Amino acid sequence: NLYSSTRGIHRLLALVRVMDLLAERYEVVQRGFTVPTISGLRDYVASSAPLSNAGMQAYLDAHPSAGDVAMTLDWSKDVNERIARMVHGIPPFPHVRQSLAMIAQQADIVIVSATQGLALEREWSEHDILRYVSLVCGQEQGSKAQIIASLAPMYQPEHVLMIGDAPGDWDAARRNAALFYPIRPDEEEQSWQEFAQSGQRFFDGEYAGGYEKKLIDAFDQLLPEKPAWKTA
Repeated sequence: NLYSSTRGIHRLLALVRVMDLLAERYEVVQRGFTVPTISGLRDYVASSAPLSNAGMQAYLDAHPSAGDVAMTLDWSKDVNERIARMVHGIPPFPHVRQSLAMIAQQADIVIVSATQGLALEREWSEHDILRYVSLVCGQEQGSKAQIIASLAPMYQPEHVLMIGDAPGDWDAARRNAALFYPIRPDEEEQSWQEFAQSGQRFFDGEYAGGYEKKLIDAFDQLLPEKPAWKTA
C-alpha cells in the first residue's frame, strides 16, 4: 500500500485491509478460495486496546478464544525480528540530516511513529541522527494522533508541525490542529530538498495557509483511495 491512501497505516490495520481486498480479487473469487474471516482480529482492532504486541497479548489474556489474534501476534513478533535482522545500511534521504540539524536549533524534534520504539532508536542511531531528537514515541505510546495530543498542550497549535509521508500522518496532525509538511511518495528527495530550502517558513510564521494547502494538495493527488485493479 505504499502508493495508496492507506500508505503508512499500522501493520494490523493493513492486514485487515489485505484480507478485505483479497476477498474481492477476481482471481481469488474465480478459484473459490475462502479468505479467512479473522473475526477475532477485527474485534481487537475495533476495540480500544493498543495496537501493539503488548496490546495483543493483553487482549488474548482477556479473550483466550481469539485464535487469529494469537496467530497475528506470532506473525507480528516475527516481523519485528526480521526487521531487526534485515534493515541495516539504509541511509536517510539526502537533505534529511541538514533539515533535522536546522530544526533542532529552533525546536523540539519528536519521532511519532507506528513502528516499534526499539526499531526506531536502532535505525536513527545507526545513521547518527538520533542526536537531533528530543523524544522517541513508537507504537507502544499509542496512535500517532494520541501521541501528538499528549504533547500538544506544551505548544501553541501553530507551533506544531508534523512532517510525514502518509495520509495517517496528515490526519494525526489535523486532529490536533497541527500543521503538516508532506513528503511525497516517489519524490522524497525533492520533498526534503524543498523543506531544507523553505522550512524556515514555519519558524517565521509563514507556512500555514496557501503554501501548506498547495503542498498537501499535490501530496493527496499521488495517493489514490482504490487500487488500480479496482478502477481498471
